[in-house]
Amino acid sequence: MLTFRRALVAAAFFLTIFYLISSSSSNPPSTTTPAVPKADADVETAKHASTTAVTDKSPSGANAAQQNPQGQRPIQDMSRMTLYEKLAYQFPYDVESKFPAYIWQTWKWTPAHGEFNFRDQEATWTQQHPGFIHEVITDKVAVHLIRLLYASVPEVVEAYNALPLPVLKADFFRYLILLARGGIYSDIDTYAIRSAVEWIPDSVPKDAIGLVIGIEADPDRPDWKEWYSRRIQFCQWTIQSKPGHPVLREVVSRITNVTLAMKRNGTLRGVVDKNVVEFTGPALWTDVIFEYFNDQRYFDMTHSAGSIDWKNFTGMEVSKRVGDVVVLPITSFSPGVGQMGAKEYDDPMAFVKHDFEGTWKPESERHIGENK
Repeated sequence: MLTFRRALVAAAFFLTIFYLISSSSSNPPSTTTPAVPKADADVETAKHASTTAVTDKSPSGANAAQQNPQGQRPIQDMSRMTLYEKLAYQFPYDVESKFPAYIWQTWKWTPAHGEFNFRDQEATWTQQHPGFIHEVITDKVAVHLIRLLYASVPEVVEAYNALPLPVLKADFFRYLILLARGGIYSDIDTYAIRSAVEWIPDSVPKDAIGLVIGIEADPDRPDWKEWYSRRIQFCQWTIQSKPGHPVLREVVSRITNVTLAMKRNGTLRGVVDKNVVEFTGPALWTDVIFEYFNDQRYFDMTHSAGSIDWKNFTGMEVSKRVGDVVVLPITSFSPGVGQMGAKEYDDPMAFVKHDFEGTWKPESERHIGENK
C-alpha cells in the first residue's frame, strides 16, 4: 500500500510539472497545425536541404486552422474516430513549434536510489543540457503517467498494461511520452557527448523539422540478416521529436492495435524476447519511418526518382533531411563501435555514446553484433 501511495504521489508530482511548464512557457505549442506544403520525396543532404515541410491531414490539422482562425479547436465526437485520428486530435502536430526542452529516461530506480548504477551516464545529459527538464521515470511511475496523458484514449492505456514483458513496455513508453510531450528520449545506458542543440545543422531551419533520428546499423555484408533485422536500421535508443509527430502517431497506433488484437485472441502471452525487435523495437520503428518517407499524404512523389529505401542512407557520413525529418549518420548515435563506417567519439558528428548494455537481455545475448 505504501509503494502504491508513493507512486500516486510521484504521478501527481509529474502532472504538476507539466502544468507549470505549459503555463509558464513563453512559446506554448499551437493547438492547430499550420498549413504547409508537402515535402519533396527526394532525399537531400542537410547542407543543401529545402525548407519545405510535411502537411498533416488530420482532424486537428490545416483545415481546422482555416475554419477556426482564433486558434480554438472545436470539440469533436471521438467515438467515431479511428485510433490514429484520436491521437491526431489529442496531440496535434505543429512543425513550427520549438523542440520541447525535456529529456526522458526510464529505469527501475531514480538517481536518488542507492541501487541506481548509471549515474555517470545520466549526469552527462544534465551537464550537456542546462535548463532542460530531465526526468528518470521508474516503471511504477510510468504506469500512472500514461494513465494521465492518455486518459482520453483508454485503448492505449489498456494496451500498455497488457504488454507481457517489461522491455515491451519500455519501448512503448518512449513512443508514448514523445508523442504526448515531445523532447528527447534516450536509454539510461547512454552518454550525451554533445548538446542536442548541435544535432540539427545550422543550415536547416528548426521550424521545419519535427523528428531527429539516427542510423543504428548499416551492415554492408552478405550475412547481415544474422545480426540485424533490416539492411538500414534506425535506432530508437535516442530520439528527438516535437509532440504529435505522425511517425510516433503511427507507431503508437500500430502497437496498440496489434496488442489488443493479440489480447483478444489469447496469443499475447506467447510474445518472447526474440519477438521484441519486430513487435515494438527498431524493426517496427524502421518500417514505419520508411513508410512515412513514401507516404503520399505527406510527400509529393510526383518528381521523385523512386521510393526511398535503405539505398538512400547506406554509407552516409553527414546528416540528411527528408521533409520534416533529419537523419543522422551512424557515427552520431553509435560512435566507436568499430564497424559499419562509424567513427570515433571525438568526431564532430558524434553526439551520443551507447554502452549497449542490453539490460533487458540475458547476459549471454548482450553486446550481440559488436565488432564482428
